[in-house]
Amino acid sequence: MAQETDAPQAPPTAPTAPARALLPFILPAVAVGVVSSLVYVGVSAAAEQLLHVLWGPLPDALGVGRYSVLWMFVMLTATGLAVGLVVWKVPGHAGPDPATVGLNAPVLPPLVLPGLVLATGLMLAGGPSLGPENPIIAVNVGLAAWLGARLVPRAPGSLWPVLAEAGTIGALFGTPVAAALVISEALAGRPMHGRLWDNVFAPLTAGACGAVTTTLVFRPTFDLGLPPLGHPDAKDVLAALVITSAAALLGMGAVYAFPYVHRAFRRLRHPMLMIPAGGVVLGALGALGGHLTLFKGLSEVGELARHPQGWSAGQFAGMAVVKLAALLVAASCGFRGGRIFPAVFIGSALGLCAHALVPAVQPALGVATGVLGMLLAITRQGWVSLFTAAVLVASPAIVAVLCIASLPAWLLVTGRPQMQLRDDSTPIR
Repeated sequence: MAQETDAPQAPPTAPTAPARALLPFILPAVAVGVVSSLVYVGVSAAAEQLLHVLWGPLPDALGVGRYSVLWMFVMLTATGLAVGLVVWKVPGHAGPDPATVGLNAPVLPPLVLPGLVLATGLMLAGGPSLGPENPIIAVNVGLAAWLGARLVPRAPGSLWPVLAEAGTIGALFGTPVAAALVISEALAGRPMHGRLWDNVFAPLTAGACGAVTTTLVFRPTFDLGLPPLGHPDAKDVLAALVITSAAALLGMGAVYAFPYVHRAFRRLRHPMLMIPAGGVVLGALGALGGHLTLFKGLSEVGELARHPQGWSAGQFAGMAVVKLAALLVAASCGFRGGRIFPAVFIGSALGLCAHALVPAVQPALGVATGVLGMLLAITRQGWVSLFTAAVLVASPAIVAVLCIASLPAWLLVTGRPQMQLRDDSTPIR
């Protein structure tokens, strides 16, 4: 007779879903992924065309330098006025306060979406230091929920936001891996039925279709073309720990300042005061940091990476600080945009500053670890931070170093306020 023991039993393994349960999600996921990518590409392409006019032929025709102090002040103030007018007058007011919105966007009614698209396009063209990710995700989530409820009424309503978020993230990064990481991280905090892979099957399909569509029509790339990191040694690990932690601490300084800066702009009470005031401050910061500290920052990161010896350590540090201040102001005053792409510029500048100070720190190591620490502080998204830092330098040897460096940086940021506010303007923890 077998003896009974009090040893704890392992929890039962969740059963896998049969294929027939997953097949109906494929077509909706493909459609949402493709449409999400086309919306992102369309907004980005339109904003890019407007940017080239506003910062090229227009100042040339007026006899003003394209990136002169005067033109930066004029353009950023005018962008604040234009976006403020959209927020004030266009139906839906371009969505909720962007300081309260993260990557997990609320489902907005269709009436709000045109104004949000317009405000985002004007922001991207005008020069404020924000990226397209948060508003584009919100637009695609609202569009997918509205169309999905009408075209496929039997599908659960919760399906469409997840598919749209995954499709947009796949489109933004040009790979479904980023979407899978974000969705799996989000699922970790929710009750989940069945296996993880069954739950991410449809979002991964949407992310893959979004990524492929963007790659075919837009050809995005995150690889900065830096010399790859060789076999890492103890000095590389030590440098990674120091740079990642320093970047995380600097980023947390902005996070702690965020509610105070936001409150200062809110005292102006009207979007035609708040957002133009932010534009004026951004114009001053642009004059201080130079034109590389304008815009979302991805193209500007590429310029830094092409000439890692082209600036001194002080200049790299100055650009990082100015860009961080610009991100803080733009995210606080009401411009519609996300924080990932500017944070990539800030972290890259910090990493190249470390290389300029200590030439033994390889540029790829400095950039990847600086971006990792800054993104951990700004986004609090661990997987996205690791993934973005790794793809920027396309060096397999750096992945293990980044995983080690993320540990002390995560201890510095976890449990502390995030760069996102509640509706009552208190920080989210």
